[in-house]
Amino acid sequence: MKKLMILAATAVLALPLTANAERSGEEIYNAKCSVCHAAGVAGAPKFGNAEEWAPRAEKGLDALLATAKSGLNAMPPMGTCMDCSDTEMQAAIQYMLDAAK
Repeated sequence: MKKLMILAATAVLALPLTANAERSGEEIYNAKCSVCHAAGVAGAPKFGNAEEWAPRAEKGLDALLATAKSGLNAMPPMGTCMDCSDTEMQAAIQYMLDAAK
């Protein structure tokens, strides 16, 4: 019985870790970023468009993350991903940059 209680407590403690697993850049893009970046809404650089992403890529990932977090022009702070971690935002940006190569 004691082993069962320890296993149950361990499982309960592990739940938040699984529930908070980081989402991939592709998942974030598809769920949040594509709303604007798929069609270039309000001047957003279009997904896969190398010409539009090139000047942004030159700034580097850290600068793009800072811009995404603070917002720029019509893009609100955090885009449409208010529940994204920095790691998830960075992964989504990298996913968009990679698609534009």
